[in-house]
Amino acid sequence: MRTHVDTVTLQMALIGYQSQLAQINAKMEELRRRLRGTRVSGGGHDVLGSFLRKGVMSAAGRKRIAEAQRKRWAAFHKGAGAKRRPAKHTLSPEAKAKRAANLPKARAAKPAKAKAATA
Repeated sequence: MRTHVDTVTLQMALIGYQSQLAQINAKMEELRRRLRGTRVSGGGHDVLGSFLRKGVMSAAGRKRIAEAQRKRWAAFHKGAGAKRRPAKHTLSPEAKAKRAANLPKARAAKPAKAKAATA
């Protein structure tokens, strides 16, 4: 492998990069011309700053938004009372006892049922 790079190759690389830089600068200038009148600085270092700037809201604006949200929540909760589900049906103590008595039998039948399904 050659470790020494001759100066001619370096000069040619420098000329190539300079031509690429000139093309990029020309494209950037074209974009700047098209963006005239917008809030973008011409230096190129503060281009994103104008796009990332946060809006400032007045105290009165925040108050109006909060009041509107409270009004929406009140309307939502007012209507939610009428839409409540009826109480779930509860089992009688006799029905619970009957199910509890059948539980060991059902647990024993489950593996046999699974075995029959695979066979």
